Amino acid sequence: MDALLRLADTHRPDLVVMSGDITQRARRAQFSAARAFVDQFGATPFVIVPGNHDIPLYNVFARAMHPYANHRRVFGHDLEPVYESDALLVIGVNTTRPYRHKDGEVSVQQAERVARLLERAAPGQLRVVVTHQPVLAARANDVHNLLHGRQHAVQRWAKAGADLILGGHIHLPYVLPLHAAYKDLPRRMWAVQAGTSLSSRVRGAVPNSVNLIEYHDASAAGERRAVIERWDFNSERVSFEPVTRRELDFSTETLDDSLATLS
Repeated sequence: MDALLRLADTHRPDLVVMSGDITQRARRAQFSAARAFVDQFGATPFVIVPGNHDIPLYNVFARAMHPYANHRRVFGHDLEPVYESDALLVIGVNTTRPYRHKDGEVSVQQAERVARLLERAAPGQLRVVVTHQPVLAARANDVHNLLHGRQHAVQRWAKAGADLILGGHIHLPYVLPLHAAYKDLPRRMWAVQAGTSLSSRVRGAVPNSVNLIEYHDASAAGERRAVIERWDFNSERVSFEPVTRRELDFSTETLDDSLATLS
């Protein structure tokens, strides 16, 4: 936690995105601890969406009757927050469902709500959608974790102008071109998955990590680019350090990115 706070203090992000699984079992004390951590960022704005771990699992009554009560108590009533600035449009989508154990779902109505927001974005804004479950898998054993309803949503959001779809859920960080995996997308669009930032639930050889996204707007010259950096936790130095860097081009002239993944 201290290392992540130091990283944030160094880079001073304009926005922090938490793509769900903020707690382990959605308990009151766990959400209070999460709120205390977020408060240490001071005035930095957050976009926070719930994950499947953020609704009760063992408390059947709470899961059925008020699954988001603890989440709303500390992070506010809105489960699908939107952040907008001159450079950014970031749209949260609640893909959790109390009637599903782990799987996520995006409805046609949710996809349309997001699309309408994307369609009114300014030309120079980076347009980002945040879900919990992923829309594209990098490994075969993660296909079952993909978001239900993703085919329609990805197509609709691409047509509406989305640049990035951020996700979490599977504790595996990667950046993949959606326009190479989904047929006939009209524009370049990428899936950017977060790993595990703070908890001990890391996966394989990937340590705790966070993604830093830097956006460059040169829309007047017809160029819009972003840089996605992955920063891994180095336990010896007790700090997050950069390990990968990916430059993304949002131009629509060529859609020839290679792909080695499963959709």
